[in-house]
Amino acid sequence: MLGDIEENRVFRSKKELMTCLSIMSMRKKFQYKVFKSNTSFIVVRCVHPSCSWRVRANKLIESEYWMVTKHVDKHTCPTDFKTTRRRQATSWVVGECIKRRFINPGRVFRPRDVMDDMKQRYGVELSYSVAWRGRECAYENLRLGTPEQSYNLLPGYLHMLMQTNPGSFQYLFIAFAASIQGFSYCRPVISIDATHLKGKYRGVLFTAVCHDANQQIFPLAIGVGDSENDAAWTWFLKRVKDVFGENPALVIVSDRHRSIRSAVEEAFPRAFHGICIYHLLNNLKTKFKSKNKELEQHYIAAAKAYNLQEFHVLFYTLCSAVPGAKEYLESVGLDRYNIMTTNISESFNAVLVKVRELPITAFVNEVRLLCQRWFQQRRTKANGCSSRMSTDVENKLEERRDRAQTMDVICADQYTFDVVDGDRNYCVDMAL
Repeated sequence: MLGDIEENRVFRSKKELMTCLSIMSMRKKFQYKVFKSNTSFIVVRCVHPSCSWRVRANKLIESEYWMVTKHVDKHTCPTDFKTTRRRQATSWVVGECIKRRFINPGRVFRPRDVMDDMKQRYGVELSYSVAWRGRECAYENLRLGTPEQSYNLLPGYLHMLMQTNPGSFQYLFIAFAASIQGFSYCRPVISIDATHLKGKYRGVLFTAVCHDANQQIFPLAIGVGDSENDAAWTWFLKRVKDVFGENPALVIVSDRHRSIRSAVEEAFPRAFHGICIYHLLNNLKTKFKSKNKELEQHYIAAAKAYNLQEFHVLFYTLCSAVPGAKEYLESVGLDRYNIMTTNISESFNAVLVKVRELPITAFVNEVRLLCQRWFQQRRTKANGCSSRMSTDVENKLEERRDRAQTMDVICADQYTFDVVDGDRNYCVDMAL
């Protein structure tokens, strides 16, 4: 807070003086206008013609400093001469008022939040455009920079990132060393997605994530491109391949956007490319113009069938209910992995929803801090485990061990067993 105006107070610049005047006028619910101003002095008065409130300040000789030489602090204007719209609430003044809200880059104010904050703290009603410009001024004041400056800073930031995080890969594409090293301990199933950035230059954020052993989001890589097109997706996935290699058992799950399908075929020709079952369901509804709830019920049941025998029964039921669905789904492909959605990608994008508004360098730094925090928390938790298995696996084994107590197991040979669970019989072949 710059405080109030008083005689003999010195300011480092004319801008600091005017900022203090503007904030004080908003806080005390009045408006002023500049009566006279040049390079050596300034006189401001209350906008009401009969009010005696005024301030005069002079620039100190051979200095950039300004000093208040006269201040008539008493207002003689009518008390009803007030409004919630203040002429002093310019974008750069608003930026000064809210900049402390941005000290933590993860704290993001939308223009609507700026409008609410200024109304609550100063009783000032802002237009959306002033709130938006004020937020940009706050970014610049805190040296997060303008969008142009932020893009110019990115190469230097990435260079420093390489110095402090050896092993990270960069090419307007970032995969942190912890992600590169940790992927070898994850199942080779990568979920990919794209979402729009919200800064001045927009652009698209590309993400590649997987599950760790505790079924938590494990970020692998991010990239920034101009739009979601063939060239951008191909570039991004080739960088993913450069860094993480191509596991023979690799599975990629996406919404199978046309550009993604083309890029996967080029970058990972041997990988199985699955489609998110919920995106496929939406495609199915759109293609057959159906809002039938039975279609969704039959589809989800078939998609989540536990074994092939059960799947074929449920798939037949679905195709009987929706003529043409069989040919369409078979053309898409019926193979699947047990990770059947892009939920982890969409969840990761949701975590970043606010920071996607930041200038690019601040955005990249916030992603780094998020991943660093996650990895540290998980490392600490893992170091406290007594088992080689993850907590999630331990819990599942415990739950299934309890269920297994009620089943009868009959050995047929070294690898084959009959399992009786109430009125259900199963054949389990451990050699498969």
